[in-house]
Amino acid sequence: MQYVNLGTTGLRVSKICLGCMTYGSSKWRPWVLEDAASQPLLRRALELGINFFDTANVYSTGVSEEILGRAIREHGDRDNMVIATKLFFPMNSGPNGMGLSRKHIMQAIDASLKRLQMDYIDLYQIHRFDPRTPLEETLDALNDVVRAGKVRYLGASSMHAWQFMKMLAIQQREGFARFVSMQNQYSLLYREEEREMVPLCREEGVGMIPWSPLARGLLAGSRAAGTQRAQTDEMMAQLFTPEADQPIIDAVGNIARAHNTGMAQVALAWLMSKQPVSAPIIGASKMAQLDDAVASVDVKLSPDEIKQMEAPYRPRKIIAFK
Repeated sequence: MQYVNLGTTGLRVSKICLGCMTYGSSKWRPWVLEDAASQPLLRRALELGINFFDTANVYSTGVSEEILGRAIREHGDRDNMVIATKLFFPMNSGPNGMGLSRKHIMQAIDASLKRLQMDYIDLYQIHRFDPRTPLEETLDALNDVVRAGKVRYLGASSMHAWQFMKMLAIQQREGFARFVSMQNQYSLLYREEEREMVPLCREEGVGMIPWSPLARGLLAGSRAAGTQRAQTDEMMAQLFTPEADQPIIDAVGNIARAHNTGMAQVALAWLMSKQPVSAPIIGASKMAQLDDAVASVDVKLSPDEIKQMEAPYRPRKIIAFK
């Protein structure tokens, strides 16, 4: 494994981040792995040198955090782990059960720490932009959880670049703890972030940790229509279309064959070649998926190969901010 700084911070993270939405309760989503099936995968990730793990309070309504916390306590070196979680989406049906109000942030951080059974969270991220709460209220509350020692760094996730820049500007003006990372959708099949968010993060020194780097498995050549997740994935049709995607997928396949490696490794290597990407977030329900992801760190692409994969792309609708 190789390690890099998260953005312009001194925090060292593995070049692969393991996303933990797959681990939790099948009652939440039918394709989610229960604890017994999750623990071997988390142990394998640690053995491979992955020290960066991303979850969220909403994943399996907190069970994902519990499973991750158990794995780190039993098999990880907490001092060298980087644990990230998120808040925003509803955790209950009450009027204050979601969002980025001071009340919800203070409740959510304590609940996440309890589920993880940790004294602090390394990277605490807002899962989405909250238009119902004044930005100053949200950023002041996030600053307080940092100053209280409950959080080491702050991150954000999918939103418009102008929204992110407004928050960064308020943080700078008020002397608040600053967002150091952006978790956004970015892959060879979805490059709309290159219009504004990517250059903004590069200019502001914000590290990117993209989600869905393999485009729901399409860029790994493994998205089978008959799988349980494919059958229940409501966002799939919104995100991708075969007519636009297939030429890109074919290009990835051609380069993978030339390198005598898998498509997933090539697609991840492309993403890791982009600035300011620190670490793509991969999901894994099989051991081979972990091994492939880690192997991508050593794949080197030529400028011509990168051009071949990028050339077929056509602009598409901006999505997944909700």
